[in-house]
Amino acid sequence: MVNYSHEISRLPGADGLALSVETRHAAGDPVLLFAHGFGQTRGAWAGSAQALADIGCRCVSFDCRGHGESDRLPGGDYHMDQFAADLALVARAQPRPPILVGASMGGLLGLVVAGEMRPSPFRALVLVDITPRWETAGVERILAFMQAHPDGFADYAHAAEAIAAYLPQRRERKTENQLRPLLREGADGRLRWHWDPALLAGVVSESERYQPRLMAAAAKVDVPVLLLSGGRSDVVSRDTVNEFLQLVPHARHVELPAATHMLAGDANDAFTREIAAFVGALDRHDARTGAVAD
Repeated sequence: MVNYSHEISRLPGADGLALSVETRHAAGDPVLLFAHGFGQTRGAWAGSAQALADIGCRCVSFDCRGHGESDRLPGGDYHMDQFAADLALVARAQPRPPILVGASMGGLLGLVVAGEMRPSPFRALVLVDITPRWETAGVERILAFMQAHPDGFADYAHAAEAIAAYLPQRRERKTENQLRPLLREGADGRLRWHWDPALLAGVVSESERYQPRLMAAAAKVDVPVLLLSGGRSDVVSRDTVNEFLQLVPHARHVELPAATHMLAGDANDAFTREIAAFVGALDRHDARTGAVAD
């Protein structure tokens, strides 16, 4: 295990909103940048980021705007381009081009940035259970859960019960300490999710019309790509994976059979091993060819 630094900082976003950024092993190499899914926080990556920092990687995760400890947008007029600009900014703040590990929304943002920006700020992409076209039923299930408790929860036990019902494949319920970063106590004493409710009106409402743009961006991605999917996912399917592999023929696909859409939580050890293997292969390729990451 590497003895490394662990720090949390604030980075002004593309339009001045401050993003909460967590860095493990600042001196490590290569650089891994983790982008979470819609409604999640950087905490979703804690296990994998720690394990990969332990083997020498610089691991950077951040809360997207409107999520976790990052600022919320006054007026709540959120759009995907804002999130993409934030991601590019965090990537370019790194000492070397990072390997992006993006789950769901984070992966889609990675496709936009890698496909539309030249030069790409990423060395490579790891897409976590997401493709430019997704299964609507799976996304609707996620949104239904996010909208299910507008009045919040009476206590942490109530929240843990709701999460357990939503994620029945998880054997252990979340503890109060695990839930604290995910909930905020309101003036009425009730606990509500960490994300800005205005996100549901902005980003979600325009997500479907972004699919043609995402398809076009994916076809232009010219960095190495690993697609990790869950064998029990209801967000990606054999059809959406095959379509993606036709768009990005140089991409590699690995399915984790026991995992749902929540790969990092469902199969964390296997998930982390696949990322470590991908990173190792990139390093060996660069060593053979004499390529440099920056």
